[in-house]
Amino acid sequence: MNTADARHDAHGTSDLGRRVAARRAQLGLSWEEVAERAGSTPGYLAYVEERVPTPGIEFLVRLANALETTVQDLTGYTADRAPGGGRAGYRPQMEEIEEAECWELLDGQGVGRVAVEGQDGLAVFPVNYRALGGEAVFMTAAESSLARASASGEEVAFEADRLDEAFSQGWSVLLVGPVRTVPDEAVARRMRDSVTPEPWAGDGRDTLVALSPRRVTGRRIRVPGAPGSAGQGPIRG
Repeated sequence: MNTADARHDAHGTSDLGRRVAARRAQLGLSWEEVAERAGSTPGYLAYVEERVPTPGIEFLVRLANALETTVQDLTGYTADRAPGGGRAGYRPQMEEIEEAECWELLDGQGVGRVAVEGQDGLAVFPVNYRALGGEAVFMTAAESSLARASASGEEVAFEADRLDEAFSQGWSVLLVGPVRTVPDEAVARRMRDSVTPEPWAGDGRDTLVALSPRRVTGRRIRVPGAPGSAGQGPIRG
């Protein structure tokens, strides 16, 4: 990333600009790299991300190709649809992911799903998470099912995944193990400082819960010839 990327501030940008910036960050690309792929300039790409423009459809198609996604995804057309609705890729390959790579995929933070036994039976709900020191850390409400499970050290399952809708490939990681509430306030404070972004659901979620997995597994679907598959270099054009 160049220094201009580091100065990027999402405040005041359009929905399109935020989606472009998020997808670019997901791929680990600079403005210069995306501009080269899209046949544009870094300055115009920065303008797309920061200045609420309305690019023409021809540029949007090139930009979507450069970011290995679709125009529909960039413009938010598919935001309310469940992921994975496209067709399977050509000759997909399923492979197991080693534990070390599972943690690499979870590195940083994101959104996953927790399965926990609640008052009305098994429940699955989305959570913001942070992978930290071989544990998955969550912030939840004090009266939530997850907090109650952590108070008694119950076992839960946590799953996170990433899908590449354009090429029908992706990965998923599953952690299974007991959860605990972090009681030491000093430790909890340090961990809270590391758990960013804050829970999307809003305030009142200040109970820190850590999952120490006894089982870490992952699977990946690859499509030969698609970006990220063996022997496939970056898309240029």
